[in-house]
Amino acid sequence: MTIPLSHYLIVSGILFTIGLFGLMIRRNILLILLSIELMLNAANLNFIAGSALHGEINGQLTAFFVMVIAAAEVTIGLAIAVLLFRKMDSVDTNDIRHLKG
Repeated sequence: MTIPLSHYLIVSGILFTIGLFGLMIRRNILLILLSIELMLNAANLNFIAGSALHGEINGQLTAFFVMVIAAAEVTIGLAIAVLLFRKMDSVDTNDIRHLKG
């Protein structure tokens, strides 16, 4: 029994919507980074489902590179969040907005 492609696309759409909603609503930098990760995972699910449908490896390779880029994004984002927390004792985006110099 195989799972049809539409199920993967529905789950991916739900994941992307949750990530987009979290990105628009949240004020905490860590939760914003988590929302971006959900959106990237939704894109990866689409790449892998399309790759499995067509029997090619290109989608899986693209998903791998997206995961590498996501890991680098999280590393840099967490480093910025730690530095901001040390300087301002907060990771709220409203406080960061006042850093313009």
